[in-house]
Amino acid sequence: MHIKNYLLLLAFACLYGCESPATAEESPKEIPFTLSTVFADQFVVGAALGVKHINGTDTLGQALVAREYNTITPENMMKWEEINPEPGVFNWEDPDAFVEFGEQNDMFIVGHALVWHSQLSKYVEEITDPDELLTAMKTHIDAVAGRYKGRIDGWDVVNEALNEDGTLRESHFYKVLGEDYLTEAFKMAAAAAGPETKLYYNDYNMWNADKREGAIRMIEKIRANGGRVDGIGMQAHYSIVGPTIDTIEQSIIAYEKADLPIMMTELDVTVLPNPWDLVGAEVSQNFENSPYMNPFPDVLPDSMQAVLADRYEDLFQLYLKHADNIERITFWGVNDGHSWLNGWPISGRTNYPLLFDRSYQKKPVYERVMSLIEQEKGENNYNYQKQANEVN
Repeated sequence: MHIKNYLLLLAFACLYGCESPATAEESPKEIPFTLSTVFADQFVVGAALGVKHINGTDTLGQALVAREYNTITPENMMKWEEINPEPGVFNWEDPDAFVEFGEQNDMFIVGHALVWHSQLSKYVEEITDPDELLTAMKTHIDAVAGRYKGRIDGWDVVNEALNEDGTLRESHFYKVLGEDYLTEAFKMAAAAAGPETKLYYNDYNMWNADKREGAIRMIEKIRANGGRVDGIGMQAHYSIVGPTIDTIEQSIIAYEKADLPIMMTELDVTVLPNPWDLVGAEVSQNFENSPYMNPFPDVLPDSMQAVLADRYEDLFQLYLKHADNIERITFWGVNDGHSWLNGWPISGRTNYPLLFDRSYQKKPVYERVMSLIEQEKGENNYNYQKQANEVN
């Protein structure tokens, strides 16, 4: 039908009580305006979940995740010592609930992590025979990745295998098996998880030039030896002062050139002092608390809220600039109270690294990040939808 004829018929019908467009099913006030919908054309956005977010303990956090995100990662429940503490013993209850939650909410589900030197079961650390360790690794990967074949969409296959200078970390796997354990892990994961599941290498300080080049060399060798690596996880444990945006971008460009799609994983921004200029996310490091190291024990001042918002704005502007090669953004935690940075690298501090506060409310940084899509598209869509939602 010609558009003019359609409009005439619509006008005639409205004389007899047609429904106003504002009350139609797809009216703006009914469109969910969340992190996942705002950035839907660029990348999926999600968070790391703890057990309490999927077992009914933290219903507010669970509701926040279901509302705001379209991808989830398990914080600890799928790490080796948690899911497979003894030979032949597997704790499936929490991981099963995690995967079911993701499926119920139509999310991109990430598994984390199959092979990592930390949080490793003691029985594995006691294996010194290469054949026995390979068998244990295959048994673990077959069981865990195989159980969720076709259900988990991407796996952090190997986590943190590099030193800061780009050389291979002398982990237990490296000491017993040599560097071949990397290729074997990816081959085992590909066989167990299936061809549709994405396989990642994940590490912190991936903006560090030496570590970046080491990662690219390592992945090129894995691929040359028959392992499948589908992308790289750039852990984004940042502070309000570093690393610089230019430094992060240099690595993003380098990974793009190396044909490595990027996941910005474990994103958080600490606002607290860094003891002894600590670099990285080595979980074994810890330091003593003090008033100097915990300057905001009760509330984050407005001035620091603005600094945090500025930092996240710069980061997301960078992510949008490279959205063609960035597939996922994952915050490491659901809200400030859930963040691991309250206990690391100094126990007992009060940190404010995420977009939601301890009461599950949106912080100023949330609004700043959300408004970036308006700048990106040159539209007033965000403010229009935000006002409509507030009215509703």
